[in-house]
Amino acid sequence: MSAAQEFKYRNITQAEAEEICDRHDRLWRGAPGGARANFSFCDLSNIVLPDRDLTDANFTAAMLNYADMRGCKLDNATFFMADLRRARLTGASMRRVDLRGALLRGAELDAVDLYEADLREGSIAQSDKLAGLTYLTHAATSADASDANLRGADMTKVRMSGSTAVKADFTDAILRNANLSRADMRQACLSGANLEGADLSSANLCGADLHDSVLTGAKLDGAQTRETNMDGALTDALAGLAPNELERPAPDMLADHSRWYDSNGKEGKPCIFDGVDLRSVRSLKGRNLTAMSAVGAILYGLDLEGAQLQGAKFRGADLRMCNLRKADLRGADLTGAKLANADLRDARLGPIYLDDHRSVAASLKDAAARYADFRGSDLRRVDLTGADLSYAVMDCARIDHSIFRSARLEGARLTGFNLEAPEFSGAEGLNKATA
Repeated sequence: MSAAQEFKYRNITQAEAEEICDRHDRLWRGAPGGARANFSFCDLSNIVLPDRDLTDANFTAAMLNYADMRGCKLDNATFFMADLRRARLTGASMRRVDLRGALLRGAELDAVDLYEADLREGSIAQSDKLAGLTYLTHAATSADASDANLRGADMTKVRMSGSTAVKADFTDAILRNANLSRADMRQACLSGANLEGADLSSANLCGADLHDSVLTGAKLDGAQTRETNMDGALTDALAGLAPNELERPAPDMLADHSRWYDSNGKEGKPCIFDGVDLRSVRSLKGRNLTAMSAVGAILYGLDLEGAQLQGAKFRGADLRMCNLRKADLRGADLTGAKLANADLRDARLGPIYLDDHRSVAASLKDAAARYADFRGSDLRRVDLTGADLSYAVMDCARIDHSIFRSARLEGARLTGFNLEAPEFSGAEGLNKATA
């Protein structure tokens, strides 16, 4: 075998690329003249193909430097040994893609769906009459995502064993059950990332930032954690009071709360779970918890679908990954709460009326609700001052008289809204939101 040599690439023009995409689209629609998109060993540097459906397309060893493929559907596509340096793939769907040996240095992959993607080792060799075997040299034998932007990416069950992701940004990324064994993640930012059940054995995490990350069930055997910041990380250890450390067992307190509500305060008393780690409870689905207090409590991942939570106090509580779909949160205090990736679809967060003249609006002041789903929710009169709603989905939500002053809306999906409406006065990042 010879020393590594360069492979020959076919230059593809913008017009040629669009024609290949059109034929691929006809194939999927069952229209005449369809053909699977094959960009293997093609130079597509600086190509512009946003929002295209290229499911199952072949990009083996393609050059995609600075390519613009934002919002594309690339599920099951092959990017084996592809060069994606500085490629723009924000919001793309890349479920189960083959990225073995690919170069992703500096790529924009924020909010990308990389469910079960394969970023393990890979190499390509071809026969040469004079040199024997020649190897593709634009990438290392393992996938390299150094300096890549993977903020908020869904990387559930991704395979990255042995990969390189030095200084990559995984802020708020979902890496549940991911295989990151032996990965080189020195100085990577994993702030707020969900690494539940991830395999980080023998990974190099030196200098990495994992503050406020979720590490429950994660394997860290042999991992290098010198100068790693794990402040506030959720692990299998308790992050507050245990439910069994309260004056009364949690089930009894919940029963008392129900009696208190049903008797209009004559019997029982409301629950107070301030500072309690409630993760072991798992589900409070449909429970009547009006006026409960869970200030600073840990409710990560709890099922609260359809729960009655009017006037509840969740200041500073951890509600990340919670199912709050159709929950009644009218008048609730969620000031400073963590709501990243929470499901708030069709939730009621509008005002609660005490009588004909008085009402109490819900508060999401300074809440961290990045990537939260507010579709169809009632946010009328809600105070969202200073809230971080980056990449949140708010389609069909009601926002009449809401306050978004100093709220961060970069990457938020606000389809159908008038971003010049008074409600958005003083909001930040509106120029990078989708209206």
